[in-house]
Amino acid sequence: MEFLKNVKHRRRTFMNEMVYIGLNIGLSASLVFLVKVTGTIWPALVLVLLSMWRVFAVRPQFWFANIQANLVSAIVSISYVIFLYTVNIANINESYILILQIILAVLFACWLLFLKPRSKRCYIAAQAGVALFSGVSAIFMMAYDWVASPVVILVWLVGYAVARHVIGNYDTEDHITLLSMSWGLVAAEIGWLAYHWTVAYQLSNSASLLLPQVSIIITSLGFVAYKAYDSYSHNQKIRMNDILLPLIFTAGIILVLVLAFNGATNVAL
Repeated sequence: MEFLKNVKHRRRTFMNEMVYIGLNIGLSASLVFLVKVTGTIWPALVLVLLSMWRVFAVRPQFWFANIQANLVSAIVSISYVIFLYTVNIANINESYILILQIILAVLFACWLLFLKPRSKRCYIAAQAGVALFSGVSAIFMMAYDWVASPVVILVWLVGYAVARHVIGNYDTEDHITLLSMSWGLVAAEIGWLAYHWTVAYQLSNSASLLLPQVSIIITSLGFVAYKAYDSYSHNQKIRMNDILLPLIFTAGIILVLVLAFNGATNVAL
């Protein structure tokens, strides 16, 4: 009887995993379908919000805490929709658009299935890095005709969300909100500077498929900030040995971008 119970349990677990995988792949494909058929982002954004129904499946007093806990996931999902839309309106061959959207769908499915469910500290940091890069990229892809205020506010929100996601994983930290808001302020200041002088790199023959330089710079600085905080958390001080290589790596990336590639594609907002 014990053997039969184990078999049934494994079978139930296997079926649950298959349903979970199928639902996530279905969500990724459905977003592609909605953007491609409707030609707008709104139906896909509604589906993203519906997919996060568990955030509100609790008493209202817990909604704000749940929203904060799921901000990183929401940022990546909304950014994915914006990327799909940006590719969809690009002035390139239709088959190439489909290929790019399939690649994006595969990457998003990998996020949902392999990275998002992880809870180890290194995976938490990776989740924050993905959200920071994709969130800032999506903002500047859409913000070419916006005024400065919403751009700065959204970049602050992304910075706040990713910092809270990382810092909240350290049990000894008592100033999560203050530190998260501080990093959000740093990101917002960089976003304000980038708003007035945006450099983007063309990803294809289409002038509408551009990778904003600021997303690379903010993500690189975020990596250094994470290593510095991790070093302080473990040693009660920031050890130079812990941050030297990330600092050199980040400084090298920023210098190369600023000095060598600033002539790529300049977009004055």
